[in-house]
Amino acid sequence: MAKRSKAFVAAAAKIEEDKFYAPAEAVALAKEIAFSKADETVEVAFRLGVDPRKADQMVRGTVILPHGTGKTARVLVFANGDKAEAAIAAGADFVGSDDLIAKIAGGWTDFDAAVATPDLMGKVGRLGKVLGPRNLMPNPKTGTVTMDVAKAVNEIKGGKIDFRVDKHSNLHFIIGKVSFDAQKLAENYAAALDEVLRLKPSSSKGRYITKATVATSFGPGVPVDANVTRVLSEA
Repeated sequence: MAKRSKAFVAAAAKIEEDKFYAPAEAVALAKEIAFSKADETVEVAFRLGVDPRKADQMVRGTVILPHGTGKTARVLVFANGDKAEAAIAAGADFVGSDDLIAKIAGGWTDFDAAVATPDLMGKVGRLGKVLGPRNLMPNPKTGTVTMDVAKAVNEIKGGKIDFRVDKHSNLHFIIGKVSFDAQKLAENYAAALDEVLRLKPSSSKGRYITKATVATSFGPGVPVDANVTRVLSEA
């Protein structure tokens, strides 16, 4: 195990042992104990009571955070003709088709999200080995395979996040930056939580969210009471 810095140890000491914090308390504490000079990202991790090996228990979705992520996403759009022009007008950072496909096939992935028109997915699908592991493959379920590329770009730029449970049943997503006030972080958490709860598979039995933590990029995880799903300021 890597040796923790003195700053990390000092931050961790401010977390009460064996306490599970209400979400609003957790994000406020995560902000308070952040020790980096950088404007760290605030991240949430859930352990879900699902078996992602079963297709009917795969949890994947998107949500537009009411206060954004604090980061302007770099969006790539695979499109031609008027759809390419619409993507450019909407503020897409990279727009193209065969040229971008060849560049990505060579290993370039300097972007945060990808959108594609349906007619190009036959070619884009060949990039699965590059885009798949980075969660960058356009997907109809997340609204990133669409003819309305302008809408997709605007949503992503406006704070839309994509989440997917991993093979260990963990789900990670960001809810903003340390510079956000605690109320905005709590409201972003609530919006994401609502969507995660909505996506609970009917075949999942027992507790759905078994563990939850909030942490900044370099800080320790603050345990969250996963049972608090509506009144986020009270346990």
